[in-house]
Amino acid sequence: MENTRTDFSTSPSSEDKTPDINRWFVLRDLSRPNAKIPGYKLLEKEKIRVFTPMHFVIKKKGNKNTRIKEPVLRSLVFAYTRKEILDALTRKYQVLQFRYMYGHSINDPMIVPKNDMDRFIHAVESSYSEPIYYSMEDITPDKYGKEVRIIGGNLDGYTGRLLRAQGSKVKRLLVELKGLFVAGVEVDAEYIQFV
Repeated sequence: MENTRTDFSTSPSSEDKTPDINRWFVLRDLSRPNAKIPGYKLLEKEKIRVFTPMHFVIKKKGNKNTRIKEPVLRSLVFAYTRKEILDALTRKYQVLQFRYMYGHSINDPMIVPKNDMDRFIHAVESSYSEPIYYSMEDITPDKYGKEVRIIGGNLDGYTGRLLRAQGSKVKRLLVELKGLFVAGVEVDAEYIQFV
């Protein structure tokens, strides 16, 4: 999942052109895998709202296996703030850099529209179980199942496609963060309405 494309293709909304509002910026975290304070924790320390997709892994500490939560993509961090604040923080913490859209200038960092980001965060945080993250290349046309609408539950009102997984009894709705990655979030079958 580490080879995430960076050709983020959504067009900026009018809110994205206003310099003095908070926006969801996409950042690269260049800290080492064994860093005690990764990039997202540096931003949290600065009271910046951050999101980074997390999952549980088993790590050996001494003679004991421990289940810990860590980023799915170590190099990817989303920060919700104003650009001038992030400009200062990227100068202060050189392990953090803006990600840029392919073919755009360095004055045009990647931004995820607020509604898209809020929708994605709500979906992964409301899942009954740990979401499964996929790169855009991992979700081939044969993995897209039927189109559905969720009626009731934590994801009420969401529409999308189910993940087609042979032999799985768990239903997962694919929620995409356009151009970056896709999360498969578990949904209760009773809330699924086929479109």
